[in-house]
Amino acid sequence: MEAGSAKKDWIADSLQDTAELAARLAGLAGPGTVIALDGDLGAGKTAFSQLFAAAIGVGGIVNSPTFTIIKEYEGEHLPFYHMDVYRLSMEEADELGLDDYFYGAGVTIVEWASLIEELLPSNRLSIYIEHLGGESRRFRLTGWGEPYEAWMDNGLWNRGA
Repeated sequence: MEAGSAKKDWIADSLQDTAELAARLAGLAGPGTVIALDGDLGAGKTAFSQLFAAAIGVGGIVNSPTFTIIKEYEGEHLPFYHMDVYRLSMEEADELGLDDYFYGAGVTIVEWASLIEELLPSNRLSIYIEHLGGESRRFRLTGWGEPYEAWMDNGLWNRGA
């Protein structure tokens, strides 16, 4: 394990398993939560984001912000900021003032986050999604700093809990 990080894997054999992970993480999220998503095209980044948004009470359709870069939604208790930085250069991303979102009152999910890693908060949850075939996915979660390292050690990982 790398210094300052805690890791776990979650295997999802169905969309329901992915929804379970999203709901468990949503239950831990609070103002300033940052989730950095990465994975190949079609791995399930947007599907995970949609399931997470539903779990924090965002009503309506949540779709990919590929061309708008950032979409803002109201959740039941927290705003939800959904970003897709795939089409941005580091300089363009830096000019957007992303810190206002990262350190704001809501939860931020960044798709293709590794493209702007230098701009991400040092404390965050990184998730790499790997397509295993069919509906199966491996979610490789890395908690960087607090509270994310603690998330890796709680009962979140005991299915049926």
